[in-house]
Amino acid sequence: MKKIYSEYFQKSKVFLYPLLGIKKGIRFVPIQTYISWNNICPKDKNKFLCLYSINKEDSVTQKQFEIFKKLHLEDHQLYEAHHIIDDLDLFIFDFSMYKKDLERFKKGLYSQFSIYTKDIILNFFGKIGTISEYIESYLYPEYFYETYSEILNVPIKNLKEVRELCDKPDMTKEEFEKELVLLELFKY
Repeated sequence: MKKIYSEYFQKSKVFLYPLLGIKKGIRFVPIQTYISWNNICPKDKNKFLCLYSINKEDSVTQKQFEIFKKLHLEDHQLYEAHHIIDDLDLFIFDFSMYKKDLERFKKGLYSQFSIYTKDIILNFFGKIGTISEYIESYLYPEYFYETYSEILNVPIKNLKEVRELCDKPDMTKEEFEKELVLLELFKY
């Protein structure tokens, strides 16, 4: 590692998406992920949301997405709901089994995730490449204090006091904000 990644990135996409068990590199990847949605899925309900944008005019892509959707999303053990909003597909998953790690996630305490969760995340990103090194430093900061100290030109003791090497999630960016339009059917 030669420099620190300093741009903001969607924390749920990095730390929570791997928990779905969908392999990295698969064709359909959410354009964004979230942990809440207005009043529909409040932050305390342990939900994880994946937003997909699929070209509805490309019939081949649409058919492939339908297969992907069935195999990896709707048949997923944590699947809860699917909504279509403005031609976007929003899938909601129940992450109650990760409740403690979600609480840690919200506080930016990535190094305090359970070993089980850390292993899933690390396996998702693999052992090769810069991104995997960043992820490992976020989950196991104690092994990277010296490196970060040199790059940032700060004493190691300051890093140990802070502990985490990745900033907290921006909760406004982790919330899906589109409105769900409910259609009511009237019988005449």
